[in-house]
Order: sequence, then C-alpha cells, then structure tokens
Amino acid sequence: MDDGFLQIWNESAITALGLFWTAFWAFGLGYLISSMIQVLVTRERMQKTMGEDGPKSVALGTFFGFVSSSCSFAALSGTRALFAKGAGLVPSLAFLLASTNLVVELGIIIGIFLGWQFVVGEYIGGALLILGMWLVVSVTRKLAPIEEAREHAKEQQGDDGEEGETPNWKKKIRSKAGWRQIANRYHMEWAMVWKDVTIGFTVAGIVAAFVPRSFFEWLFVGGEDPGFWALVAQSLVGPVAAFFTFIGSMGNIPLAAVLYGNGVAFAGIMAFIFSDLVVIPVLRVNAKYYGWKMALYILSVFLVVLVATALILHYGFDLLGLLPSAEDVRSVTDREFFKIDYTFWLNAAFLTLTAGFFAWKIATKGIELTTGDGIAETVLFYLAMFAYLWLAGGLMVGWIGAG
Repeated sequence: MDDGFLQIWNESAITALGLFWTAFWAFGLGYLISSMIQVLVTRERMQKTMGEDGPKSVALGTFFGFVSSSCSFAALSGTRALFAKGAGLVPSLAFLLASTNLVVELGIIIGIFLGWQFVVGEYIGGALLILGMWLVVSVTRKLAPIEEAREHAKEQQGDDGEEGETPNWKKKIRSKAGWRQIANRYHMEWAMVWKDVTIGFTVAGIVAAFVPRSFFEWLFVGGEDPGFWALVAQSLVGPVAAFFTFIGSMGNIPLAAVLYGNGVAFAGIMAFIFSDLVVIPVLRVNAKYYGWKMALYILSVFLVVLVATALILHYGFDLLGLLPSAEDVRSVTDREFFKIDYTFWLNAAFLTLTAGFFAWKIATKGIELTTGDGIAETVLFYLAMFAYLWLAGGLMVGWIGAG
C-alpha cells in the first residue's frame, strides 16, 4: 500500500480522536446537565402546561425544548408525545427546534470548535428558526394535514413511561435513587448519540486529511466572501450535504469546523449546523409518526426557515462587523490535541464520572448492546463499527511506521 496513503490514514485517525478528546468533557458536562433536568421535570407536566397555538404555548414549547435532550431522535419522540396529547403544531415544532438548537451541550461543542460567534449565531438562530417556523406555518396552515397527523401520532404514541407529577427535586437530588435515575439517563444520552458521534468525528478526520480545499471551493461556490446568490447557494448546499451524511447535530460540529476551515462562508456553516432535522433518518421517523404528507410538510418548512435564518445571521453579523475569521480552524490537522492542559484535567474528571455512572448502570441493569430499531439505526451501527476499525487501523499503521 502507498506510503503516502498510510501517512494520511494515520493523520485522519489522529485528527478524529484528537477532535473527540478536545470535546469529550463538553459532552459529559452537557449530558450531565441534561440528565439532571430530565429526571426532575417530567414530560407529563409539559403536556399539561402546553395548550394550543399561541404566544404562551410557543414560549413554553421553546423553554421545555431548551431543557430537554439534544438528541434528534429523543426530541422527535418528545414532540410526538406533546402533539399527540393535544399541543398545537407550532408549540410542538418549537419544542423540537429548541431541543436540537438551544441546548447547553451543543453550544459548548460549537464554542470549542468554531468560536463564540457561532455560539451566538446558534442561539440567536435557534430563536429565529422558531419565529420563522411560526410565520411559515401560519401562512401555510391549510397545506398541513394537522388532524390526520395527530390521529396518526396517537396511534404511534404508546406508553412513554413518564407519567406523573414533577418530583421534589431537592429531595431527589439528595437521594441514592435520584442519582441512580440520573446515572441511567446519562447512559441513555450516550446510548442515543454514540453512533452519530463516532461516525461524525471519524468523517471529520477523513475529510480534514483526505479532501483538498479545491473540492470545498467547488462544492460551496463563492468561498468565504460570496455574493448574494452564491451565499444562497451555500445555504442550500449546507442542508443538502447534511441530508446525506446521516449524522446528528453533535456529530456534525467537528465536520462543520473542517468545512469552515476550508473556505465555506458563515451562512453555509450555520445552514449545515441547523440541518440536523432535515436528514434522511429524521424524515423517515416523522413519516412513521405523522404520515408522509406531514413529514414532507415539516421538512419543507424547516428547509425554508433554516436557509432564511442562515442568510439573516450572515448579513446581520456582517453589518455589525462580527463575521468570524476562519484562521483559527484552518489547520485542524496541525493541532496539538494531546497535552497536559485544562482539557486533560476536565476529561479526566468526566471520564471518572462516566465510568462510575456506566458501572452503576451495568450493575443494576446489565449490558445492553443492540444495533437499534429500524434500517437506518442498523446501518449507523455497522458504520460506527467500521469507523472503529478505521481508527484502529490508522493508529496501527502510524505505530508500525514509527517503529
């Protein structure tokens, strides 16, 4: 095998693992916060509080989404539960958008890989996505088969196991049973995203090492300083690229950093990040929950608002002189990932926490390793297994070459 290929293979594996090492503590912190909130606030309370469409219901949907899991599939399940129990379409979709774009852990990961401007863009953009969705749904409501979709969602609902009143959080946080629930929820958070994260970081490493900058200049026309129509094209290419990656929002961030470092404009990157709800698995799940008519309607609404939001953010940041520079992420393969600094000590702390939580979960419920439900989850499982083999092989060829 060509020595040049082996060297790049090793570089891609080190980059992927280094990017994950950089972000691990942020995943752990975000999922710990998310797990604690989800143990203390039940979905049944959310369902009782949210009513039909209206400013209060939309605000509550946004808030409950903010304090919920960032995993797209968990958010989809929660949205279906709210919608099936009578929440309006707009508050339900506000919950979905907030739970995938306004959560703490996503902001931390974006800050690590892309910088504070993208964090601000993510949170302002999340609010704009919700307002834009509200406007588009209000104008196109006649095209949405709402009652048909609600009946379909009721048939798919089943028992989500979260009935009951909001617990006494002060009592629960001091109890062993409460922390066992938090540990189990923490495990579930990782169980929901490990395939996406594995594939996402591996793909980011491969793209950073193997794909030349000229390809991105061709794919995302206009480069870092495009004209209006080139910017629109980039904002459309972002969702198209995300549509075929099968990677969730958390796995997309390191790849977004690679894209930004290769000349993609701010709008294109924001559109790519916002596109976690227009990927093929999400479309498939929505079709299962609500039927294909509603699934395609939601997809169309989200595509329109995410492109518009990306453009508004780009021109708004440009007007304020806040458009970020790509200099900090251009040389992602040249970073020194593994050194004794704050990342090392934070990772050590959260590795200890994670190991303890996982050991507690295994001791109480045993080991569960499945491919997941459905074709898409099975495909992701085997892709993740291949990713581990790829990473191991890349490290091995580097070790052999060094020897």
